[in-house]
Amino acid sequence: MIETDILVVGAGPCGLFTAFEAGLLKLRCHFVDSLPIPGGQCAEIYPKKPIYDIPGFPSVLAGELIDNLMKQIEPFNPGFTLGERAESLEKQEDGAYILTTSRGTKIKAPVIAIAAGLGCFEPRKPPISNIVDFEDKGVDYIIRDPEKYRGQKVVVAGGGDSALDWTIILADIADEVTLVHRRTSFRGALDSVEKVMDLAKAGKINVITEAQVVGLQGDGNLDSVTIKHKKDGESAKKADSFIPLFGLSPKLGPIAEWGLNITKNAIEVDTFDYSTNVPGIYAIGDINTYKGKLKLILCGFHEATLMVQSAFKHIYPDKKLSFKYTTVQGIEGLPAETPAAV
Repeated sequence: MIETDILVVGAGPCGLFTAFEAGLLKLRCHFVDSLPIPGGQCAEIYPKKPIYDIPGFPSVLAGELIDNLMKQIEPFNPGFTLGERAESLEKQEDGAYILTTSRGTKIKAPVIAIAAGLGCFEPRKPPISNIVDFEDKGVDYIIRDPEKYRGQKVVVAGGGDSALDWTIILADIADEVTLVHRRTSFRGALDSVEKVMDLAKAGKINVITEAQVVGLQGDGNLDSVTIKHKKDGESAKKADSFIPLFGLSPKLGPIAEWGLNITKNAIEVDTFDYSTNVPGIYAIGDINTYKGKLKLILCGFHEATLMVQSAFKHIYPDKKLSFKYTTVQGIEGLPAETPAAV
């Protein structure tokens, strides 16, 4: 059996940063994630997508952010159980928990930190009868590497941030990009909408509104799509790739059976320390909910920091926690610098 101080369910960016904050307090972390690699959605779904709201980084690719987080926690040597889903959770007489994974791995810890993002998720697929026939043969629900589409004719469907952002990125890579949206207005950030419209005006992309893709054609691989227009009937468009970006359908999975207070598929927490209604169990990142919640990575970093402080007190109720700036205490193996003022 594996034993640790904090068992982190989910190895996305917020979970990984937990290991850094825990390491500063000499607490050990072990991760469980159903994905085969650390990084959550940033690594599995959009590693090449730029992120603009990480402090100190005007722009950083999602995959690079994960690489940096892994380097940051390396001195603390966290453990990883990957490719296994967190299943059952049992509380022991000593107050600790034993988590059993989908493959029977057992991990014991006094503190559980749920950082599972959206939980178990699958892409929302458009109602096209033969779409399954073209999956991995021209139909992709996520973009892992935009270079795959270099020189292609690409049709993107959707009206949210992902559809807008990827349209902007693919405009410089694909031979032709067409964005199809069933409405005239978009749900994404205004800045992204403006960029898309500017690209359309410059003739670098096509934007088709009040329309949706209703059919796919091809002999083995995708060759064209059928677009149904609200006013002008149907038209065919050549396409090497069709990328419907309608978001993910999240499910908590087995976590929903752990006795936690849940609202709209999210775990309720106390913003004092992001604890749940079950002592010793915390939830951080996209999987939690509270008044004023913002689903941003930088907010998850803040939640992880406060959560770890509380976790230390839960594990060592009789010990005094002396918090110091990292510039003062340093990190084992790395030099400490003297701050200008403390």
